[in-house]
Amino acid sequence: MDDAASAEPDAVERVRDRYDDLAPALARTWAAEEPWRFLTDLTAIGSRMAGSDGERRAAELVADAFERAGLREVRTDPFALTAWERGGADLRVTVSGRDGTERTREFEALALPYSPAETVEGELVDVGYGTPDEIDDADVTGRIAVASTTTPSESRFVHRMETFGHALAAGAVGFVFVNHLEGQLPPTGSLTFGQEAAAPAVGVSAETGDWLREYAANAEGPVASVELGVEASFRPAESRNVIGRAGPDTDERLLLLAHYDGHDIAEAALDNGCGVATVVTAAGVLAEADLPIGVDVVAVGCEEVGLLGAERLAETTDLGSVRGVVNVDGAGRFRDLRALTHTSETARSVATAVSTATRHPIEVDPDPHPFSDQWPFVRRGVPALQLHSDSGERGRGWGHTHADTRDKVDDRNLREHGMLTALLVAEFAAAERDPARLETDALVEAFRATEFETGMRAADLWPAAWE
Repeated sequence: MDDAASAEPDAVERVRDRYDDLAPALARTWAAEEPWRFLTDLTAIGSRMAGSDGERRAAELVADAFERAGLREVRTDPFALTAWERGGADLRVTVSGRDGTERTREFEALALPYSPAETVEGELVDVGYGTPDEIDDADVTGRIAVASTTTPSESRFVHRMETFGHALAAGAVGFVFVNHLEGQLPPTGSLTFGQEAAAPAVGVSAETGDWLREYAANAEGPVASVELGVEASFRPAESRNVIGRAGPDTDERLLLLAHYDGHDIAEAALDNGCGVATVVTAAGVLAEADLPIGVDVVAVGCEEVGLLGAERLAETTDLGSVRGVVNVDGAGRFRDLRALTHTSETARSVATAVSTATRHPIEVDPDPHPFSDQWPFVRRGVPALQLHSDSGERGRGWGHTHADTRDKVDDRNLREHGMLTALLVAEFAAAERDPARLETDALVEAFRATEFETGMRAADLWPAAWE
């Protein structure tokens, strides 16, 4: 197995040698127009919601891009899902004025994916950031919980699904997710992994949230009633993964992934147009690389509604032959890469070697999480490297809002991160690498050490095999 402390100098030298070998491909990529053209075509589609016609068109676009990049055996693998379709959402607050009359205010709200078509009434209760402790300290029984999209800086980031699950378990009948960023931007985001949720939920802007918190505290006078209603529908649908191959036809392989779907309220340029554009860019370099094992390059569908494409890939792949997974979810957005290594020492060593050899900063985070396409593989013991990039601010930023549009993207990041991704994949695939499988006991310990277990159980994500 890899001994990172002693292998690192050799790994750095390997990366430098490979950089020299790939210099022509990297030089072409440095000034290539294809990343920006691909992102432009992808975002011009509009909605790429799971199971939609836009997602199908995006898959066709990706397949064409894979072939232009030089990947072999490009194909699509369809799979079924229950698609959720957004309807309207109503959020009405009726307040008793000082003169005894009642007035009703209606606020803009977005139904959150997999919310049921249902209307509920109840008092508002402000649960702050929506951490487990805050929900436990509030009386949410029979009430509508109001929670922020961000998390206190001194704790790990708490995902929306965790907060929703905690609130419902404590007795809430509805959920309002408040954007912490100003700009009249109600956020979206799935409540479950691909199945109907147990209560209606909506996203609202920071400005609306400010009013709701005042109403929850009765600062504007006694609240006579609050009504939260969602219109939505469910239907059988089809999605697909797009698969191509670089390198030799070996039994052992590496997987390079990015999801190409996006929410239906914007262009999904940052999440994850940038990520799949980064992978398409990396594929053009890898197609010219002398790799010791094959690399399957896969654009997966339905990440935003439950990692369904990645689950399909994990279920239809002989994971015993998979050396590791590189998941590009969030790369290409901002200047510097982050490498989430999900407890894998090999993934950490690979990221450190490439960062050192290229003099490009890559921040390494060893902690695991279940909220992206590496998760179906990690929980089965496959080493994983997730590539991300941060603005330095807490939370998603423009992601999952109407503002997730192409104008936020600097295509220099797409090109540079594409080149770095290719070098990371090539080093992960190096003949000298023999990654250790992830051990269940160590994963359980890591999730418990980062206080993830309670949240994962609330979101119904804690694997039954880990009991």
